[in-house]
Amino acid sequence: MKKTTVLTAALCAAALTVTVCGVLLLVSLSAYSGAGEINGWDMMFMMPGSALSVAAAALLLTDCGCIALAAVLIVSYIRTGRALKNNVEKKPERFSRLMKIDREGVSGKTAYNDRTDLSSFCDGFRDFAAADMGLYYDQSVIRSYVAGMACTHLIILQGISGTGKTSLPFAFGKYVCRDAAVTPVQPGWKDRSDLLGYYNEFTDSYTETELLCKLYEADLCDDVFTVVLDEMNIARVEYYFAEFLSLLELPDGPDRRVRVTADSRGNDPALFENGDLRLSDNVWFVGTANNDDSTLAISDKVYDRAFVIELNGRCKPFTAKGSGRSHVSASRLKEMFREAMLNGPMSERIRVIFEQTDAYLTEHFGISAGNRVIRQAERFIPVFTACGGTEDEAADILICRKILRRLENVNPVYCRDGADGLIRFLNGVFGGYAPENSVNYVRRFKAVN
Repeated sequence: MKKTTVLTAALCAAALTVTVCGVLLLVSLSAYSGAGEINGWDMMFMMPGSALSVAAAALLLTDCGCIALAAVLIVSYIRTGRALKNNVEKKPERFSRLMKIDREGVSGKTAYNDRTDLSSFCDGFRDFAAADMGLYYDQSVIRSYVAGMACTHLIILQGISGTGKTSLPFAFGKYVCRDAAVTPVQPGWKDRSDLLGYYNEFTDSYTETELLCKLYEADLCDDVFTVVLDEMNIARVEYYFAEFLSLLELPDGPDRRVRVTADSRGNDPALFENGDLRLSDNVWFVGTANNDDSTLAISDKVYDRAFVIELNGRCKPFTAKGSGRSHVSASRLKEMFREAMLNGPMSERIRVIFEQTDAYLTEHFGISAGNRVIRQAERFIPVFTACGGTEDEAADILICRKILRRLENVNPVYCRDGADGLIRFLNGVFGGYAPENSVNYVRRFKAVN
């Protein structure tokens, strides 16, 4: 292409030069025809008149040849440019699955049923899981799961094997008419490419994961999307999930973008912006975690940003009142969260319980809850109450999962010696309510030798 362009320009310049010379020669011949001629010689050009005519004709012929050759090169240049353009347009799409979503849209879209409240939503989910899937959960677990969605987009389900940790978010996806994307975590995962995929230079294509496709679909509709990180602590969560941990702390907006590829192309998916994809706020990540020799400890950085639910026992089977799905939109679900916080904010009595508990733990065990726990309590407790629970139960769950959990970092012998005093304090600070979750958690330390 570059050689053709240079040659075409040179021929055009030569043709222009020859044309100018030929025109000047013809003008000269016309102006001085016979005037300076002596014995057939042109005295101005110092050559025979006949030779001068031949030179003029030769220049004109050369000019025509240059113009013709330049025209041929121009046509060749245009054809080559079109061929290269067609070659670019026919270049294989490196994001084949995402481009298919662009062409065909999000699958499984149906009309939303937003005429519901949080209490009916939770009761319906519990009955649906029991009647349609044979899964039985306590009401407090269902309420904690939904209320946990109100305070964070990362929920961790912990407990012994076989208690329904993976089944809970899977059933929730069925209930809201958008199947959960279950992603089994692998021991060797180290960065976000294990979650989103990677670019293959040999095939000039991108290996797209199911998670990447779900994140792309989530940005195209208002469904409630659930991503399950199964056995999330079989690898270092702080490594492969680091970018998402930071993004989930940001409010929904243009800054919540995850890097997918380092460059951008004209035939990339429509929602990509300089290789980035927006992380929509209708996506919730649910990680399941086992505590055994095959897994790694989850750091405080992850726990602080997540809501933890313990599943260490089986719920007794019960007869479901009814069955049916609830295709609620993410906008309506978040609206119900806001209504709960507006209509039933956390009471001052519960706020005092948190402050006194934090002061006691700081004095006797050297640990503190931090401001993030209070912010989460201001969201979790009103929503848990709107789901059908009580403020005391919600506060007990949150203190157990978010504050007392920090005792794991304290010397176990020291915790054992202070367990009785802490239990007396918890029973006293709650007044007439028995904080079973918190008390049972502290009792574990009494068994330390």
